[in-house]
Amino acid sequence: MMPRQLAVWGDPIAHSKSPRLHAAAYGVLGLDWDYSRRQVDEAGFVDALAGLDRSWIGLSLTMPLKERAHRAAEVRDRYADLTGAVNTLLLSDRIHGFNTDVGGIVDALAEHGLDGLGRVRIVGAGATASSALVAAAESGADTVEVRARRPDRAKGLVELGERLGVRVTAAPFDGTVDSVDLTIATLPSGTALEESVAAGLGDAGGALFDVAYAPWPSALASRWSDGRPTISGQGMLLHQAVRQIRVFLHGDQTVALPSEADVIRAMRAVL
Repeated sequence: MMPRQLAVWGDPIAHSKSPRLHAAAYGVLGLDWDYSRRQVDEAGFVDALAGLDRSWIGLSLTMPLKERAHRAAEVRDRYADLTGAVNTLLLSDRIHGFNTDVGGIVDALAEHGLDGLGRVRIVGAGATASSALVAAAESGADTVEVRARRPDRAKGLVELGERLGVRVTAAPFDGTVDSVDLTIATLPSGTALEESVAAGLGDAGGALFDVAYAPWPSALASRWSDGRPTISGQGMLLHQAVRQIRVFLHGDQTVALPSEADVIRAMRAVL
C-alpha cells in the first residue's frame, strides 16, 4: 500500500513544531501517516505542488505561502474566503483550501474564558491581522481598533470589518490609547515596540493574546500591566493544528476527532 503523506511547507521551516504536533496526534488516532517538513518559497510553490503524487493527503502552509495557497485552492472554506489566506490544503479530487488560524485563535481564547468580547485592539496590520479580526468577530467583538506603524495598511481590515458587521478603525502606534477588553498582537516574533508605546498599550489593553510564542514572554507581554492575563501563541498553534487534522481526516474543520481530548493532551505534551 502506498504510504500516506503530509507535510508543512514554508520558508524558513526548520523551526516548525508541526511535525511533532501531528505525529503525537496520529499516534493517538492510530493513523499510519507520515508528516514531514519542506522548505518551499513562493517562487517554487507551484512546481512543488504539481510534483505531488496520489499518496499525498494534504499540506500545512506557513509564511510566506498562505496567500499563494489561497490562489491555488479550487474550493475554499468561509474563513479562507474572508481572510484571503489558506494554511491548509486538502488534496483530493479537487484542491480544497482552509484557514484554520481563525478557529485556532477562537479556540485558544475560549480555553481562557475570553469570549463574549466587546472592544478589541489588534496590534499590527500584516498577514495574520485578518485572521485575528475574523476571530475577534467570532468571539463577540463589535468594535476593533487596529494599531499599526502605517495605519493606511489597515484599509483592507476596515473593509473586512464591514463584511463582518464590525466597526474597525485604524490608528498609529503612538496615538491616544483607549481601554479595550482584549489586545491581539500579530507582530512577528522578536518585534520590540518603543517603550512608551508598549507601556501605553499595556495600561489600557485588557488581556493580551500574542500570536508570538518563541521567545516567551514576548517583548510586548513583558511590558503588560500586572494582573492582566498574557496568553502566548502556543494555544493558537495547538488548536489550528487540531483543526488541520480534522480537515485531513474528515474534510471539515468543525467535525471533532475521535477521542479529541486525548489527542489534544498528547499534542500539548510535545509543545
